[in-house]
Amino acid sequence: MAILSFGDKSSISRVRVLVVEDNEPFREFTLSILGKNAGLEVICEASDGLEAVHKVEELRPELILLDIGLPGLNGLEVARQICKLSPKPTIVFLSQESSADMVRAALRLGAMGYVAKARAGSDLLPAVEAVVQGKQYVSAGLMDHVPSDIV
Repeated sequence: MAILSFGDKSSISRVRVLVVEDNEPFREFTLSILGKNAGLEVICEASDGLEAVHKVEELRPELILLDIGLPGLNGLEVARQICKLSPKPTIVFLSQESSADMVRAALRLGAMGYVAKARAGSDLLPAVEAVVQGKQYVSAGLMDHVPSDIV
């Protein structure tokens, strides 16, 4: 995997990431995966939806890894609220929810990626790299859930 960077080598920019996950062991697992890429800087973690909205408003991350099943506000509502902000951060859902309705709803809200938690070990870094380059990424097995109007 290539290190994510922007600009010339003398001014390497790191992608500022907010990780929103209520399950602490899975959040730690996610952080360990992200730590494998020096181009990513986790600037904050949040464990519930309301905290996530506040952290986005305060810190303005470029990338948000967002679970759907959160206490307080669920991940879809968090995405609705933060998509109103300017500049709008890039969202990748990282969720155990794999129903067609959930994947479609997340992508229709403007998320650039959807990674199944079961595939996080293999899919998370490729997903981050894709979305940072402006491409959409959806875990294998969920592609048939992607609405044709947003592919």
